[in-house]
Amino acid sequence: MSLAAQSAVALRSLIARGEVSPVEVMQACIARIERLNPAVNAICATDFERALATARVAEAAVRRGDALPLLHGLPLGVKDLQATAGLLTTSGNVRLRGHVPAADMSLVAKLRAAGAIVTAKTNTPDMGAGANTRNPVWGATGNPFDPTLNAGGSSGGSAAALATDMLPLCTGSDTGGSLRIPAALCGVVGQRTSPGLVANDARPLGWSAISVLGPMGRDVADTALLLQASLGPHAMDPLSAGVRHEAVWPVPEIDPSRLRIAWTEDFGCCAVDPMIRRVFRRRVAGLRPHVAVCEPLDWQLDDEAHRCFDILRAESFLAAFADVARTAPETLGPNVRANLEIASGITLADRAWAHLAQTRILRQFQRSFEQWDLILAPVSPVSPFPWTQMHAEAIDGRVQRNYYEWLSLTYVVTLATNPALALPCGRDEAGMPFGLQLVAPLHQDGRLLAMGAALESILAAHPATARPRPDEGALLQLRPELKSIVTHPPVPGGDDATAGEGARTAV
Repeated sequence: MSLAAQSAVALRSLIARGEVSPVEVMQACIARIERLNPAVNAICATDFERALATARVAEAAVRRGDALPLLHGLPLGVKDLQATAGLLTTSGNVRLRGHVPAADMSLVAKLRAAGAIVTAKTNTPDMGAGANTRNPVWGATGNPFDPTLNAGGSSGGSAAALATDMLPLCTGSDTGGSLRIPAALCGVVGQRTSPGLVANDARPLGWSAISVLGPMGRDVADTALLLQASLGPHAMDPLSAGVRHEAVWPVPEIDPSRLRIAWTEDFGCCAVDPMIRRVFRRRVAGLRPHVAVCEPLDWQLDDEAHRCFDILRAESFLAAFADVARTAPETLGPNVRANLEIASGITLADRAWAHLAQTRILRQFQRSFEQWDLILAPVSPVSPFPWTQMHAEAIDGRVQRNYYEWLSLTYVVTLATNPALALPCGRDEAGMPFGLQLVAPLHQDGRLLAMGAALESILAAHPATARPRPDEGALLQLRPELKSIVTHPPVPGGDDATAGEGARTAV
C-alpha cells in the first residue's frame, strides 16, 4: 500500500514511532494531488510550500522526542467555506475569489494546534449552497468513480480528495446533508455532529442548530480521530457552552449482536428512487442476522417536515446574505437567491410554526431511542447524476419543489438535530458508491461512532458491501472539462489579477 493510501490512524502511528517522516507523508500527498486532482478537481487553493515547511518542523519534534499532539504531522484538507490564515478562502464565490483571511476560523485553529498541517482547500458549491460541488471560481468536482457525475456537496471536494487518497483527513460542514451526501456518493465516511460539539465561531446565527461542523475520513476510525481533535467549546459559539465533550477516540468496541436497529426507506415523506430502495433493503437484510433487532421504523413523518426545513433554511440564509443582497446582489449564485426569495415571503407566524414543528420532530426521534439504539436509512435517494445537472429535478416521478428537496433523507435528520453518520456500503446497481445513514440519540456521537465501527466491520467482510475504491487507471483516462463552468468577471472593488489559476497558491 502506498504511503498516501495509508489511513490517518496508521500514518499517525508510523510518525510517532519514527518509521515515517511527516515530510515523506506530505510529499506523498502532494504528489498524489498533482497526479489525480486534474481528473476530479477536488482541490482548489494549495499551500504546499508552507505545508512542507511545517512538516519539517513536525519531523524535528519527533527526532527530539517531544510529546506529540493527536494529529501530529497529518496533512489536512479544509473545506473552502472555512477561513484559513494566509490561504485563499473563496467559498466558490466571485466576490470572494481573492479573499485571504488574516486568521483561522475556530475549527482550523484547533486542528492546527492538534498537529494537523493545512495542505489545501477543498472545493464546494458557490457559498456552500447545494449538493453538487460546482462554482464559478474553481469549476466542478467530479465523482472519483466517474468524474462526469457529481460528487455531492457541499463537502464534495473533501469527499473526493479522501476517496482518491489525496489527503488522509478533511473537514466538512452540514446543513441539509453537506457532510453525509458527498461521503455517500464518493464512498467515504462523514459525520453530522450534535449541535455545539464542534465549536463554530463563524456561524451568523449563534443559537441556530441547523448548521454544524464535522469530520470526514476514509473509515470510522479516521473520522473519530479527527472529531476527537475538533472537540471543545469556544467563547464565540454559545451552543458549545456546557456540551459534554466526552472522548470519542479511540473508538470503543461494542457487540453488534446486542444492537436494536430500526430502519426506514423514506421516513414516510421523502421521494426515493426504486433502485435505491432495492439496494437499501438488501443491505438491511444482510445486517439483520448480526444484530439483536432489525425492524421497520414504526412511525412516519409527514410533509410538514419539508415546509419546516424551507423556513429554517431560508432564515439562516437571510441572516448570512441579506447585506450582500443589498450591496452586491450580482455576486450571489442562483441557489443562494432561491433561499432569499423563500425568506422574503416568510412571516413571524411562519417562523414560530417552524420552530414548533422542529421541536415535534426532535421529540419524535428522541422517543424512538427509548426502543432502538440506531435508526438506519439511505443517505441519498438517487445514484450520482451528471455534474452538469444542477440538482435532481424529479425522483420516481415526483417533481422536486426546489434545488434541495432531493436532500430530504438527510435534512429531516437535520431538523431532529441528531448526530448521523454516512457509512460506505458497497455499490448501487449503477456501480456507484452506496451509503447507509446511521442516526443516533442526541449528544451520543461517541456511541454513534462505536456502532458505526461495528457495522463497518460486518460490511467489510463481504466484497459486495465493503467500502468501494475508485479505479485509478480509469480515472486518469477520464479527464472531463470540470472547469468548463468557470468564469472570471471582475471582483467588485477588487483586483482581477487574483482570479482563476493564479489564485491557487497561498499568499
